[in-house]
Amino acid sequence: MAKVGAQRAADLTGKSKSTIQRAMNNGKLSFELDPNGRRVVDVSELDRAFGLQQSGSVSAPAAPSVEEELEKASALIETERLKMRIKMLENQLEAAETQIEDLKAQRDQWQKQASQVLLTSQYSQKQAEELAEQLKERERRSRERREQFEKQKLEDRMKKMQADNENAQDDEGDGGNAFSGLWKRVKGAR
Repeated sequence: MAKVGAQRAADLTGKSKSTIQRAMNNGKLSFELDPNGRRVVDVSELDRAFGLQQSGSVSAPAAPSVEEELEKASALIETERLKMRIKMLENQLEAAETQIEDLKAQRDQWQKQASQVLLTSQYSQKQAEELAEQLKERERRSRERREQFEKQKLEDRMKKMQADNENAQDDEGDGGNAFSGLWKRVKGAR
């Protein structure tokens, strides 16, 4: 129920403010201290100790006061609920920020690895290209040597054929003389 101060309690019961304060001091009326240190009494406690006045003039203002107190209590409850919601959202935000930082660190790590792999593959590609160039160069030199060898072989064959031709001509020239000399001898022997 709603809690009221000494003056409001006096208005509700029809007693004087000093009577209400004396009852609080004597222990006849229980009370609590509000956040400002002011003594407040529950309306049901006032009804128990003194009874509430039923006059229209006194009870009419009591209803708005109770309603005001209920509104204040509702506002306080809503404020606390919103504070709890804010705290929960702050915790969620903190967790999300931590997760984002972790993901950024992982991303940076993956980028570093990808760069290393790229550099390695580029280096390997460069080595492969250099090796291919070396193989092409070897093949070109080998082909040149084969061509030179074939050319030399052909030249040697030509020289041999020329030499054989010259020898045949020499033999024919000498052989012709030898043959004619032999013929002359054969003829002369007859």
